[in-house]
Amino acid sequence: MSFFDGCPGSKRIKEPFPESIKCACGREIEIWSDEIETTCPYCRQKARRRIPGSCLDWCSMAKDCVGVEKYEKYKKYFQGKDRE
Repeated sequence: MSFFDGCPGSKRIKEPFPESIKCACGREIEIWSDEIETTCPYCRQKARRRIPGSCLDWCSMAKDCVGVEKYEKYKKYFQGKDRE
């Protein structure tokens, strides 16, 4: 695999797919693999996935790999925030 095929760690960002997470209200809700948070359709609260860290934090090619828009959205969200 060459770099141009893509980094395996970025696949969930570049080719998003639906996943389930549990909202604070106790219901399972859908979130896409490239999203950090979503709004629960049942209670309207923000539900956030746990992200322990990502290659976007340290890789010098991250912006080129996943694209500027997704990279900037990720960085903006985690700027100054501690992860769970």
